[in-house]
Amino acid sequence: MRLAEVEAIMLNVGLLVFAGFIFFIIYDLAKKSKAGKFGTFILFFALGLGLAVFLIKNLIVYLMDIGV
Repeated sequence: MRLAEVEAIMLNVGLLVFAGFIFFIIYDLAKKSKAGKFGTFILFFALGLGLAVFLIKNLIVYLMDIGV
């Protein structure tokens, strides 16, 4: 396995861990602020949207690189 392949795998694993940590932070924020169901939904939607856009951007760049 080449170094570039290892780096690509570790980038994907790192992004997955990062996403999980971000969602844990959002959940903890909602729990500590006693946001309720609707408030928790808004927090996940608003703060999770930034993470989703970041991940979608990486997916688009990957798809452009392989020539789809």
